[in-house]
Amino acid sequence: MDVTVSLPMMVFLYAMVGLAGFVDASAGGGGLISLPAYMVTGLPVHMLYGANKFSSACGTTFASAMFFRKGALDLQVALTAAAASFVGSGLAARLVLVLSDRVLKTLVLVMLPIAAVVIFARRNLPEENRAHEVPRKKALLMAAVIGFGIGAYDGLIGPGTGTFAIIAFSSVLHFDLRTASGNAKMLNLASNYASLATYIMAGNVPFALAVPCAVCNILGNVLGSHFALARGAKFIRPMMLVVMVLLLGKMVTDLFL
Repeated sequence: MDVTVSLPMMVFLYAMVGLAGFVDASAGGGGLISLPAYMVTGLPVHMLYGANKFSSACGTTFASAMFFRKGALDLQVALTAAAASFVGSGLAARLVLVLSDRVLKTLVLVMLPIAAVVIFARRNLPEENRAHEVPRKKALLMAAVIGFGIGAYDGLIGPGTGTFAIIAFSSVLHFDLRTASGNAKMLNLASNYASLATYIMAGNVPFALAVPCAVCNILGNVLGSHFALARGAKFIRPMMLVVMVLLLGKMVTDLFL
């Protein structure tokens, strides 16, 4: 499908997708910025999902590599969650392909208020890593449950996925925000690639638009990861508050427009 977008609109889109990568690398929720930005192109909803997943997957790949290189994750827990996330997201993405635009928009409208409540209810997250207090077998089981559930949400809805993953790893498995963010990157990476594979096979990725956006998203992710790794919770916590505001803003917009 050919996509014709004016130069000013493309500059706007590149800037927003880059900003989305920056936010997503540290606190998750970059889709709250990038998905609405893609909507200005006039693409059908399924194509929007495909383009967004492509740029997001590329950016998250670089962010995950940075967290891995710095050892800012629990590799065993992260890989377990990632494997389950891949399955959950792949199944959900297949469901997306058979749903109408109207149903997809309704699902987003229903889920956003629930997402907002969850984020605000868990805004006081720990800065100390107490993951060692959770028995290893239980931790891996919970990681699989978290991965499948959040991966399915990512494949079906998307916005806020990384934030929910950080909250889950911090609240349920008692990781500090820096490590929880690293684990979330691996989970989100797997869910992105599972969904992306589905969209590519269905021909729903407009590469002419998605590739340059992916470059901007990569730059944003690299910069955001640098700040998150260097400053830890002092940077991640405020960014999560930004995501909360964005989520509520989108919820209100969907309700009244």
